[in-house]
Amino acid sequence: MNSDAEQVEKSREFFLGFRKADPVRLRFEQGNLYELSAETRKFDEIVCFEVLEHLHRDADVVKEFYRILRPGGLLHLCCPYRLHPRHQAEVLDVAETGGHVRSGYTEQDYRTLLEPLGFRIERVIGIGPKSVYLADKILRTIRNRVGDLFALPLFPLALPILWSARLNPSTPFSLYITAVKPAK
Repeated sequence: MNSDAEQVEKSREFFLGFRKADPVRLRFEQGNLYELSAETRKFDEIVCFEVLEHLHRDADVVKEFYRILRPGGLLHLCCPYRLHPRHQAEVLDVAETGGHVRSGYTEQDYRTLLEPLGFRIERVIGIGPKSVYLADKILRTIRNRVGDLFALPLFPLALPILWSARLNPSTPFSLYITAVKPAK
């Protein structure tokens, strides 16, 4: 679920169009993560990519993720790495208006958030060496100065940097985890 209809459409186009995902098994919906308590469906996998750092009530959201995952279901979670210099220097959005409300997470932060609920973290991967940070900095500067319309055409130029980025750099830009809800 995503609260921005434009982002939902971009995701749909990427996964169903470019990546040729099965449209019967993969759907995109617009919604509010704070309203997950009303969700009655069960899911095999949940992908939450660069989202939790924007939410004050991250613990409430992951609690609902756990509830709506089927036993054996996977949570794919990626957020900024809190100890990266760029994230430590960021001004936080205390009003939760779309910016980061926290500078990110460490592996221990993920464990503290997920393991008490019953999740078992299976994999932790650092993503993004310095080149990813620099590409992000350039694109964010352009977005902030002249808007998304001008930055979007430059995004494909950054893709080779992302694709060639090595995993587990000494100071990753983001931290990706796979967590499982144990089968009963």
